[in-house]
Amino acid sequence: MEIPEEGVRVGNGYLVKVPVRWSDMDVFQHINHARMVTLIEEARIPWLFYDERPTAPLREGCVVVDMHIKYQAQLRHDQGPIEVLMHVEKVRSVDFIVGYEVRPAGAGLDTKPAVVASTHLASFAIDTQRPRRMTDAEKDYLREFVREV
Repeated sequence: MEIPEEGVRVGNGYLVKVPVRWSDMDVFQHINHARMVTLIEEARIPWLFYDERPTAPLREGCVVVDMHIKYQAQLRHDQGPIEVLMHVEKVRSVDFIVGYEVRPAGAGLDTKPAVVASTHLASFAIDTQRPRRMTDAEKDYLREFVREV
């Protein structure tokens, strides 16, 4: 499947490709854990933060509450760009949970992901330093990607 630069909707998920840099690799030629966190963060940008997205206001304040990563197979620099399929596990008034499946380039969505992860994100008002209730448009957009886990 050809994945456009801005990603593509796939069923109730959103699929993006994320370039892997040489510096993302550790001494064992695997993608380093800290770098995997960054690559997952970069994957969310075209899905949630581009101007035309109803969730673009989250750029002004969105914080990570919790994150889990489970490695099921190796991912190496030469297997990039990695393909990240994202979906929503839960949406509430001020927060939501994003699920991720990370695969090497061209692996196909029917293959076992090398990495599965989740990030609990909260909408945040920088000026008040408090959680912010998401708008109906933000929540509705996120609900389009809900997958029961």
